[in-house]
Amino acid sequence: MHKVIKYILLFILFGLLVLIRFFENDLFYDPYLTFFENDYLYMDSPRRELIKLVSNTMLRYVLNTITSLAILYIVFKDKSIIKFSVIIYTIAFALLLIVYMYFVINPRQEDYYMFFNVRRFLIQPIILILLLPAFYYHKLHK
Repeated sequence: MHKVIKYILLFILFGLLVLIRFFENDLFYDPYLTFFENDYLYMDSPRRELIKLVSNTMLRYVLNTITSLAILYIVFKDKSIIKFSVIIYTIAFALLLIVYMYFVINPRQEDYYMFFNVRRFLIQPIILILLLPAFYYHKLHK
């Protein structure tokens, strides 16, 4: 792939991640967006529709994951990296969703900070931020 095309595709994909984040209020149901913007450590958990909340969180994770996998493929052109990344994303999703569901179903003020961070991994492309330098470092020392 020509370098110019590679950079254009990367720009588009990173732009897509930015757009998902920018339009999060319009695209996804998440009462925790405004909750965590405020002084949430001293507030009660917001009212929520459980199935709608979880399905929208899952959709956002899937959109971020697909975009992130495309970025990883364009950067490294290695199918083994993509296969390993799919495993990482799948395991992370299963574990994070279980913990997320616990915090949503059993909201306690002392758990809000932990809930905030677990939720972050589900709705933001943090795993990509971890995998890009890790694979780059691995590639350098291969």
